[in-house]
Amino acid sequence: MPELRITDDLDELFQALPPHLEARLRELNRRDDLLEVVLDLGREPEARFPGEAVSLSSSPVTREDLEYTVARVGAFSDDNRAGIERTLHRISAIRNRQRRIVGLTCRIGRSVYGTVDIIRDIVESGRSILLLGRPGIGKTTKLREVARVLADELNKRVVIVDTSNEIAGDGDIPHPGIGRARRMQVPRPDLQHAVMIEAVENHMPEVIVIDEIGTEAEALAARTIAERGVQLIGTAHGNTLDNLLMNPTLSDLVGGIHVVTLSDEEARRRGTQKTVLERKAPPTFDIVVEIMEINKLAIHQDTAEVVDSYLRGLVCPPEIRMLRADGEVETIAAEQPSPAEPGRLPSFEGAGRRELPVGRPLRVFPYGVGRNKIERALHDLGLQADIVKHAREADVILTLKAHYRRDPTRFDVPGHHLPVHIVRSNTYHQILGAIREMFHLSSLTAEERALQEAQAAIEHVLETSEPIELTPQGPYLRRLQHQLASQFELHSDSVGAEPRRRVRITK
Repeated sequence: MPELRITDDLDELFQALPPHLEARLRELNRRDDLLEVVLDLGREPEARFPGEAVSLSSSPVTREDLEYTVARVGAFSDDNRAGIERTLHRISAIRNRQRRIVGLTCRIGRSVYGTVDIIRDIVESGRSILLLGRPGIGKTTKLREVARVLADELNKRVVIVDTSNEIAGDGDIPHPGIGRARRMQVPRPDLQHAVMIEAVENHMPEVIVIDEIGTEAEALAARTIAERGVQLIGTAHGNTLDNLLMNPTLSDLVGGIHVVTLSDEEARRRGTQKTVLERKAPPTFDIVVEIMEINKLAIHQDTAEVVDSYLRGLVCPPEIRMLRADGEVETIAAEQPSPAEPGRLPSFEGAGRRELPVGRPLRVFPYGVGRNKIERALHDLGLQADIVKHAREADVILTLKAHYRRDPTRFDVPGHHLPVHIVRSNTYHQILGAIREMFHLSSLTAEERALQEAQAAIEHVLETSEPIELTPQGPYLRRLQHQLASQFELHSDSVGAEPRRRVRITK
């Protein structure tokens, strides 16, 4: 049975709190369950436990209480986080418009020894591993333990890129929870990707550990590191591999996705539409581990195979591992790929399919798209659909590319995998094409698609006087787009290099 040993350094955190709150916390005597202490100016202070918040005082928090705690923790960085030296606790500040602190969240950090046993074989394999899971599920705790095992038990050169000092604690001397692993601190969150590259170039690591990969620059840095033969162990924003695939910023971590137009012959051979989704590159991470519960994991052993199957309309069930009460690991082996349930595949820029509902009209939720243009397109195509006001009522979402790129998570509906059809601009022709895709109408030819896109761009330029670039095309289709622009007395040029050469239309 694996030995689980927990180090939490709670006394250090308690001593940083005002004396009357420290005394109340000790009186509660619930150290093992404590998640965080919340101090908000003018409100009662709270201790938060799983599923419960307990008031620590009937008196509201004062500025003096906040100043007392701030004076006893480390300096706050640009991300409004501080810590207590050589502990794993994180103190996060809420500031008002004048930058004065009006709230503190004191989150308990614990080092748990023994949690890595459930995935020890994967960690020792030398392959890169990505951990996913909701906030607070234990991603950082497992990451810390993985770093210690690799450094101390496997004698590997491990470097931790520690952006918020959550993995190795605050101060210049790292927390013993990381063992002999080395830690590089990050001056500002936006420099995390640069420190990742610096770690590889300056310190010759065999393993790099990184928490919370969240930007395109960090995803690119991770790919660069993996291509140099360094084992990567990291976490990213997202609960499941499905979520990651639908995140345009981070999907590169699992290979990325792009839309490919097949020839007629190839489409017939595959038995698919001419426009399909395919993986763009080898995955940065070989294995994806979804943390479902603290002691229950879903493991995708071959990221490339899982993504390829997913995009072909198949589902690769993951291997499930559970740590039982007796300390034994129970494993449910992965099954063979099977056809995906209707609506499971993601939709990128209109690609992907979902079965139409039977016995009622399709329900469409428009976000930032003109309702009157949707109704006109439905009327012109002779189709019926209900336009609903909430995503939870919909079968499909229609939105603008700008809205989707700004925040893809706003379109996540708990318990549902809704396809998202994306249009470049709020024009009739763009919406008409999206409606065609929703109802699986016969595909347009390459010429029709290119001219339809050019027509929509021309409408946009005439309405706004803003220049717009079209998607890359071959020479023949670009010539047709130039001719169409000239008919409306607009200027057009071809920009970029092959195969990304494209038409740019201006007034």
